[in-house]
Amino acid sequence: MADNLIQRTMSAYAYPLLIKNLLQAPVIDDPQQQIVYRDQMRFTYAEFRQRVCRLANALTEIGVKPGDTVAVMDYDSHRYLECFYAVPMLGAVLHTANVRLSPEQILYTIDHAEDDYILVNEEFLPILEQIKGRIDTVKGYILLQDGQQQPETSLRFEGEYEALLDAAEDHFEFADFDEHTRATTFYTTGTTGLPKGVYFSHRQLVLHTLGVLAALGTPAEQGRFHQQDVYMPITPMFHVHAWGVPYVATALGVKQVYPGKYAPDTLLKLIAKEKVTFSHCVPTILHLLMSHPLFAETDLSNWKVIIGGAALPQAMCKAGLEKGIDIFTGYGMSETCPILTLAQITEKDLEIDDEVELRCKTGRPIALVELRVVEENLEEVPRDGESVGEIVVRAPWLTQGYLKDQRNSEQLWRGGYLHTGDVAHRNKQNYVKITDRIKDVIKIGGEWISSLELEDLLCAHSTVGEAAVIGLPDDKWGERPLALVVKKNNTEVSEKELLQHIRSFIDKGIISKEVVLLKIQFVESIDKTSVGKINKKALREKYQNS
Repeated sequence: MADNLIQRTMSAYAYPLLIKNLLQAPVIDDPQQQIVYRDQMRFTYAEFRQRVCRLANALTEIGVKPGDTVAVMDYDSHRYLECFYAVPMLGAVLHTANVRLSPEQILYTIDHAEDDYILVNEEFLPILEQIKGRIDTVKGYILLQDGQQQPETSLRFEGEYEALLDAAEDHFEFADFDEHTRATTFYTTGTTGLPKGVYFSHRQLVLHTLGVLAALGTPAEQGRFHQQDVYMPITPMFHVHAWGVPYVATALGVKQVYPGKYAPDTLLKLIAKEKVTFSHCVPTILHLLMSHPLFAETDLSNWKVIIGGAALPQAMCKAGLEKGIDIFTGYGMSETCPILTLAQITEKDLEIDDEVELRCKTGRPIALVELRVVEENLEEVPRDGESVGEIVVRAPWLTQGYLKDQRNSEQLWRGGYLHTGDVAHRNKQNYVKITDRIKDVIKIGGEWISSLELEDLLCAHSTVGEAAVIGLPDDKWGERPLALVVKKNNTEVSEKELLQHIRSFIDKGIISKEVVLLKIQFVESIDKTSVGKINKKALREKYQNS
């Protein structure tokens, strides 16, 4: 009896957690659902599956094999989505190249990842022209283009993307292999040193997809992502797989809309035309949308949007709610695949200010995420909503380290937890609130001041469009805060008025009295990283003598 039981167990199929298996349900359940690229392309999920197979055949034909690395340099497109699947399903590694880095940094990432082939949008050919003589590993290029005109370039192509797909068979038998096989690589845009390679396996991406599916699919209303939604990313697909949500959207089988190159009018028109109901973006992009004339004319009452990458200002959140947008925070980082927490609300009948405060918190951990807020010795701080420490995490989808970088990998995972570098507190309801990055906390006379809190208070003033607060060296106090402020269009305000605005919060005990040292400087724009985050390292260097 026992032998028969063992025999039956051994003959069972050991289902591997491979990206190919995320394609099962949508193709079977709703093959007529659409995938849209701007106003240029529209096809069904059934055709999407065929196109993934055609791409796999085309890549195999030019020489891509398991273990190779295939880079993509493109805007958010149907092509990118097809690469999300076809490349790792072949057993190759997808390198989502950050096209917003400098040419020298892009060259570094191509060589460091040991790219074998590059799929490149014609708009990025000038970058490759600058560095082509120094690229050591690449064997071939595939051209990505929206028009028909042949671009002027000295690069030789294996072919043009659509032509290669047209010539390929629409069926491909994707083999099973070890679910721990590396599926993707991309490079962090840290503000210090060279970009660091982050990598994820099939297993990690599938588990992240399932974890986010559960987190977004279970709420009754607020922050819910379901099969009747229409999805459009407004986060670059080169950045942490567009937060992993394209995998979630495809697993759900929802209509998907890919906007290509970001432009506020294009994004708002697509939301209106395609009836987009679910997106995600950084505060910088939402600020651009809110500042565009079309924003006032566009019905956004059915739009749900996760804000991440930087703190969501309460003033922006309130403006979004007044427009009818279901706006809320999500949190993660390149190294975490990325989603760790979501600010979904279970409380009922909240006052607007209380609701805004909850939506702007970092959120609560999603299933399978072990999140702790700790002191340097990894002892957890009290969950009192005040005691601060560093966020450290464990989850089944976190990167195992940095590519070819043992020293920084060990530092990332010291003590058996992934160290985020984010300072936060947590309350009894398990809501986490990031107060700053460890390196961005301003230390005035032994007191720690949150730059994020100061930015939020400044943005609450009706004339402030954007604000960034940095700490500058000071002989007496150690550091002193400098606020860089961008005024809203057609508004006027003085430094004195903004300082009085901040002093009102000091008088109420909301912020430390040391903030009276604050200096304000008005600027036309604030330096950002390639993914739209405020670049405080660059700002500290730029304004060090202010």
